[in-house]
Amino acid sequence: MSATVDHIRTADTADARRSSATHGRDEGAGTPISPLQLAVVIGSTRQGRFGPTIANWFVRQAALRDAVTVDVVDTASTELPHVFGAATDHPSLAEATEKLARADVFVVVTPEYNHSYPGSLKNLIDTHHLEWQAKPVGFVSYGGISGGLRAVEHLRPVFAELHAVTVRDSVCFPNPWGRFDAAGELTSPDDADAAAATMLDQLTWWGEALRSARAAHPYGK
Repeated sequence: MSATVDHIRTADTADARRSSATHGRDEGAGTPISPLQLAVVIGSTRQGRFGPTIANWFVRQAALRDAVTVDVVDTASTELPHVFGAATDHPSLAEATEKLARADVFVVVTPEYNHSYPGSLKNLIDTHHLEWQAKPVGFVSYGGISGGLRAVEHLRPVFAELHAVTVRDSVCFPNPWGRFDAAGELTSPDDADAAAATMLDQLTWWGEALRSARAAHPYGK
């Protein structure tokens, strides 16, 4: 599966819900809470990349929850500036910026390149600033024997510098190329599905808490 997922909403998968009865609902008043906006960022731009396959899988996991609505930001289809700080009005960058700005929660899908994460991902991160502040970030990584975990550990202090909150648990795929079938589905999904559920639980908690805090008192003001 090489096509990039684009803007999947939970309403499209209403028949596949697995969220609890209280997800997306105020337990005390019984009134609906607006879904958290999740931006899934695909960090790789390498030819023949595997990132979209893993991103598609994760978007399907997130879309099963009433409390989450999903956007996708793909660095491969975003025209990023080659000179740091240079102005650009390219529509693809404006679209990516809009998605990041409206997000309550982020998940970064990253491979490991040379013991770290892709330069394209760093470019996207550095091109933005306020969009990340006071919001939670989770990671789905993939690579060789380490499963991309070294890339994740390099990303954590970057997001800390941007005043984002990275959640403790992540999803990791060592040597993922043989773990997905031709349709992009995991052949043995239990462990990965459980890891995604744990991370989404943490992201939802932080996302709701920080959204309420930003509404009550804008961050940094």
